[in-house]
Amino acid sequence: MRDKVDAVIQEIRPNLQADGGDIELVDVTADGVVKVRLQGACHGCPGAAMTLKMGVERLLKSRIPEVTSVEKV
Repeated sequence: MRDKVDAVIQEIRPNLQADGGDIELVDVTADGVVKVRLQGACHGCPGAAMTLKMGVERLLKSRIPEVTSVEKV
């Protein structure tokens, strides 16, 4: 499942990089929790929580049903 999650993350990265940010996949747990690290402009951005839940998490869940949530580390 980690490879599938990483492939989707790689699709998302150019959008975040265009705004000066980035995202790094840290871990995928056995129970489907995806852990990511936000970097650059995304780190500490007030809109980062919205991007994480409404963007990254929504896309991952729609493409990979085993994903249960996305958490920032």
